Amino acid sequence: MTTSAVTTSGMTRRRRRATCGTLALLLLLAPHGAAETAPDTQPAAAGAPPLVDTRPPALREVAIEQRLDAQVPLDLAFRDESGAPVNLGQYFGTRPVILSLVYYQCPMLCTLVLNGLVRALRVLSFDPGREFEIVTVSFNPRETPELAATKKATYLGEYDRPGAAAGWHFLTGDADAIERLARAVGFHYTYVPEEQQFAHAAAIMVLTQDGRVARYFFGVEYSPRDLRFGLIDAAEHKIGTAVDHLLLYCYRYDPATGKYGAIAMNLVRAGGLVTVLALVGFVLMMRRHETCRHERRVVGRS
Repeated sequence: MTTSAVTTSGMTRRRRRATCGTLALLLLLAPHGAAETAPDTQPAAAGAPPLVDTRPPALREVAIEQRLDAQVPLDLAFRDESGAPVNLGQYFGTRPVILSLVYYQCPMLCTLVLNGLVRALRVLSFDPGREFEIVTVSFNPRETPELAATKKATYLGEYDRPGAAAGWHFLTGDADAIERLARAVGFHYTYVPEEQQFAHAAAIMVLTQDGRVARYFFGVEYSPRDLRFGLIDAAEHKIGTAVDHLLLYCYRYDPATGKYGAIAMNLVRAGGLVTVLALVGFVLMMRRHETCRHERRVVGRS
């Protein structure tokens, strides 16, 4: 290879990395709750000029359509990281599922999504394979189980949680199965031929044990508290502690932000309940203390 060819190849790689970085930044800053793919122009008020979609062409078909309570097709066929054929439904039935749609050779955004997921998982006391499952699916139909196995080994090493291998599954599949799953959860992405990359948004989803979409968490950083609450909600409060369930009384999921926010009135009610319980406990403790003193005096006289 000539020096000129090497230089040109290096410049091409640098341009692709720069373009990928720009796309990733735009995707992170873009709104996440779009109900459908945005058209080139949108209707405006009467007499006003049409609103022009100013997003780059590669991003105009990218969105996350929140489809809360939608059922994912559990009969979809994939291959796991060992190359064995699997049905999506075998990961459901007893536990909620964290679903992440990525592709394993993504140069930036998918890595950030999985890194953020691992950081949140490390904080959780819940264990995959016990309280929940994790299913990571590549939306690139050309990717292989070998790539999935490499990615799984990387993130199990990062997670460093005993037993996680049995509860975190990395899948590949054909275009039809991928498209049906992505459509079911409202994950819209597009291939950019000139960059040989996919444009997509950043999010993870929590699904119920029977495969219904329960929660969306957007971006590449996920609050461990919100993820814990999402899993408890998706499990219909069958996991978690009494304290978790009390906290959930005071917090409510907001689909617009993909986060749990405090409910002021419930906080006041919970605070009042705690105060009453504390007063009752104090009164009972004082009565018990007074009873013990009285018994000691009676014993002393006798």
